[in-house]
Amino acid sequence: MNKILYDKITEAFSSVLPITLIVLIASVALTPLPAGTILMFLMGAALLVIGMGLFTLGADMAMMPMGEGIGIQLTKTPNLFLIVVISFIMGLVITIAEPDLQVLAQQVPSIRPSIALIVTVGIGVGIFLVLAVLRILLKIQLSVLLIIFYIITFALAYFTPENFRAVAFDSGGVTTGPITVPFILAMGIGVVSIRGDKGSQDDSFGLVALCSIGPIMAVMMLGIIFNPSGADVGMHEIPTVDTSRDVVVKFMTALPHYTKDVLVALAALVFFFLVFQLISKRFKKHQLKRIGIGFFYTLVGLLVFLTGVNVGFIPVGLLLGSEIAASPLRWILIPFGMLVGYFLVMAEPAVHVLNKQVEDISSGAIPQKTMARSLAIGMAAALALTMTRILLNIPIMWILIPGYAIALIMTFFVPRIFVGIAFDSGGVCSGPLTSTFLLPFAMGVCEGSGGDVMTQAFGVVAFVALAPLIVIQVMGLVYNIRLKKSAAEAGLLGEESAGKIIIYPEADY
Repeated sequence: MNKILYDKITEAFSSVLPITLIVLIASVALTPLPAGTILMFLMGAALLVIGMGLFTLGADMAMMPMGEGIGIQLTKTPNLFLIVVISFIMGLVITIAEPDLQVLAQQVPSIRPSIALIVTVGIGVGIFLVLAVLRILLKIQLSVLLIIFYIITFALAYFTPENFRAVAFDSGGVTTGPITVPFILAMGIGVVSIRGDKGSQDDSFGLVALCSIGPIMAVMMLGIIFNPSGADVGMHEIPTVDTSRDVVVKFMTALPHYTKDVLVALAALVFFFLVFQLISKRFKKHQLKRIGIGFFYTLVGLLVFLTGVNVGFIPVGLLLGSEIAASPLRWILIPFGMLVGYFLVMAEPAVHVLNKQVEDISSGAIPQKTMARSLAIGMAAALALTMTRILLNIPIMWILIPGYAIALIMTFFVPRIFVGIAFDSGGVCSGPLTSTFLLPFAMGVCEGSGGDVMTQAFGVVAFVALAPLIVIQVMGLVYNIRLKKSAAEAGLLGEESAGKIIIYPEADY
């Protein structure tokens, strides 16, 4: 166990180191930051490494087997109504437990109390998790549902107040965070394993994709009802620290707050799991022990991670964004944003979970490093779009509508498994770091450039969720071309091999 934890922390360190160095170099070369703020950032980065290592270990031990087991057991029941009810409750519970959503809700003053936004998003996820499970059981093609629901979504956007559209699209991204993603991904694999037919592998992914649409539609309807206007976004207060003791005090003061949030979040999930176990008796004693230890690692890891990024990263994001935007070097925000996005995505805990799942389900045909590189390119493109939109004051729908149109058209030409992976990736990339670094960074850029925070800063999560849809499907197109070429050379091309995941050792992905 110690060896595995060491490997997880080492992996987390290699993921966090690049973004840490980028911020430190920027604080010297582009805009000087207070020494106290830099010290808080470094301590936050250290906590992030430890927290991410513990969390990923906990996800492997608890969240993944729990989600897969529930998925298998759920689809064994012949009672369709029971499947619908349990899926809805699960979606609602794990969404309310998602820390990313709580961060976003606190930054949207138009809806008060913030629990109204959280519950609305939870209901959206619950409904669409039901649809996602039924899709697998009824063998409905994912691309068909995506096209239908995104058409409805953009139709709703027409009636949604302009200063609420970006918030709605952002809510779809932050919903799928470190608690939701491992559970839903594993649940999808569990549901698919019951089918066992030749097309089941292609349907292994897609639950996260559909669960990202529900919150967008639900929040849009909430915006239509509330019709918010003229709301000011409360900017985060930049703490003043003079000594190393002040830095430690800031983190220690924040720790109880995040302890409460994480305990409440995981308590709901643990309660649901215990009820499930009492009814189904699915897991054996040794499995329950392992899951219990995994929950402990998840609890500690998430607590350390959230404390580190919330206290250490938000101030740096705000200051960097506002200072660079107010300087003559404001256009450097575009390449700087691309650089940050490229390396930041690998520090998201849920990304590691997705990459591992993709490699496992494809039997190694889609390696983790290929997924990582593709997602990094997508994140870089998303940040370039975000910075350009803010600096030029481009309406968000001018980018989202053609972007989603391209992504949905591509679903007709890409192997089905890549469609699910691509749309799942969009939700997975927009995790805690997006909420606690990129969103404050975008807010700082708006403040420094004199832009409207509500209509311009919000939307960064939506772009982060959009870019992988196109990038991963492009990877799927390239993969399919190479697959057919390799199969043709080997004399294997036929109806049975076309479009499937087949491993060719000589292929360089």
